[in-house]
Amino acid sequence: MADQADQADQAELTGQWAGRLSGPPITALAMSADVAERVFAPDIRERLAHSVELAPALLTGSLTGPDARAVLAQTEILVTGWNCPPVTAEVLAYAPRLRALVHAAGSVKPVVTDALWDRGVVVSSAADANAGPAVAYTLAAITFAAKGALSTAAGYSAGWPPFTGRVGADARTVGVIGASRIGRGVIAGLRTSDVGWRVLLTDPYVTADEAAGLGAELVELSELCRRSSIVSVHAPQLPETRGMVSAEMLKLIPDGGTLINTARGSLVDTEALADECGAGRLDAFLDVTDPEPLPVGHPLLVLPNVLVTPHIAGAQGSEVRRLGEYAVGEVERFVRGERMWGRLSREELPRLA
Repeated sequence: MADQADQADQAELTGQWAGRLSGPPITALAMSADVAERVFAPDIRERLAHSVELAPALLTGSLTGPDARAVLAQTEILVTGWNCPPVTAEVLAYAPRLRALVHAAGSVKPVVTDALWDRGVVVSSAADANAGPAVAYTLAAITFAAKGALSTAAGYSAGWPPFTGRVGADARTVGVIGASRIGRGVIAGLRTSDVGWRVLLTDPYVTADEAAGLGAELVELSELCRRSSIVSVHAPQLPETRGMVSAEMLKLIPDGGTLINTARGSLVDTEALADECGAGRLDAFLDVTDPEPLPVGHPLLVLPNVLVTPHIAGAQGSEVRRLGEYAVGEVERFVRGERMWGRLSREELPRLA
């Protein structure tokens, strides 16, 4: 049934474009100049130019200024990225020919508005390309957590731990909160490891059979925290997920456990986590915090058993060209009337990061 739905969607797409693709569609890039330079390196931009006609100006800053309006008036495909403002109804009023938005970054939430869905604009995201580095970061953090790296390093000057005091990863239990792209990637990475991880999963949109198919046991959040020595957060930021890893849930994690958060800082009770880590009961690897960044001198920034990184788990540096390559592939598929790998629907957007 899903394949038939995809075919129907693509037929509708082809119909929308009928009579329009005699020439390459005009495509504009909307992102800051430094982002465009890194995400769309010259070779990637050249590849894009083979299937579309690139607008002469890069859209930076406001999308409602005179220069932007002149570009949008002719734009049929808009490729957005970091630092692109929301594409609102006002913006769309200046873009009567717009048919597709391809987001060359992670979350589309800062850019996409209901006005796009109302217009029938096709929306696609390169989140899959952004997930790979975040999965790798998380798996590395899980390995360090299993080895007790933070606590061990903190005591390095006092001497190496005795052989009997060392810990390892084999047969440890990892709790994954959220079967997102990254959450699923983390589970897949754990299952293909020779460590023999036991994996628990909590996600209200996943059935027990689906979890088993991923290689995890579906449990409630409280049970996950109680049974897991390592808890990794991958749920989306929603009103109902704010503070879900509460003081109560943190207290359920066994002594010596570790919390890893590469999702959103608001999902974790920051001060409760600081208390647990300050008492030496838990360790933490945090790529996101609430607030972000934390104020100077915050306990989580100075505790030796906590590592806080500045939101670097997703694509960074040399990795961001993956986003450009993915976005160009999406544009090419759209122009050819093929299924877009990262196409999103209005209904699934709230559940995404």
